[in-house]
Amino acid sequence: MIFTHDDALRRRITANVAAHDRTTVELDGRRHAAVAIVVVDSVPGSDPDDPADIGDDPLGNVPGLATTDQHLDDKMTAVSGGAAFLLCRRAARMNSHARQWALPGGRIDAGETAEQAALRELREELGVDLGTDSVVGMLDDYPSRSGFVITPVVIWAPGSVELL
Repeated sequence: MIFTHDDALRRRITANVAAHDRTTVELDGRRHAAVAIVVVDSVPGSDPDDPADIGDDPLGNVPGLATTDQHLDDKMTAVSGGAAFLLCRRAARMNSHARQWALPGGRIDAGETAEQAALRELREELGVDLGTDSVVGMLDDYPSRSGFVITPVVIWAPGSVELL
């Protein structure tokens, strides 16, 4: 199903997030991080190629990923048009979670809110610079196995965005 990226969708998402009784998790020695769930508009026909065409960066050593070649299954081609959200692929050189697809995000710095951290990480990782007026709200905290409590921040981007 394709959802049109318009004011009606923003109002619907905003109302749903506002009505949600958000669950927070105590840090209890864990580090606090934020991720950005960024709702963008995708341009119909802008995805003619396999998004995981990784060339010389084989996925063969990624645990749990069974592939027969260097591509996904081509089911993610020609699906653009309408509301979408942004993911980024972590670099192969990362010490942890290398090559994984992830929401943009990272550690919350001292004196920073989850919303500020999500916007900063979005700018640093994808080059998308949005203001605090684009923040729709926050979803439930998630305690990860890697020692973080992650706060998802829902962000509305006005149309399609230019990435780094």
